[in-house]
Amino acid sequence: MMNQELSIEDFNEMLQKWTGKRIKIFKHEIEDNDETLMNLDNVSYAEQDATIDDYVAKHILQLNGTGVIENDDHEHEPLPSPTYEIPLEDSTNYQFDGSRFNLKNDRGHYSIELCE
Repeated sequence: MMNQELSIEDFNEMLQKWTGKRIKIFKHEIEDNDETLMNLDNVSYAEQDATIDDYVAKHILQLNGTGVIENDDHEHEPLPSPTYEIPLEDSTNYQFDGSRFNLKNDRGHYSIELCE
């Protein structure tokens, strides 16, 4: 299925329907790739103050719940906190391919899918 472009509002509405389900999150940043499994309790958003170098994103998608992250040795460790954060920028592109959300921005590529 072809990727469907979404507005942030449509993305949020669709993602909220996954609350209470187990999800898999893939993060692909320049030198940081990881896979996280999470029981999604709720979805929230936060704002941060801008930094001088603009390294910190102004908006953050917060996926809240318990889960595990796969380390470099392909072993699972508990998440360090009950919140998985994805930076959101004005340039973030939101897509849905029928089974997976894809978020792309200058920082990286993030995908969220339901676990089987």
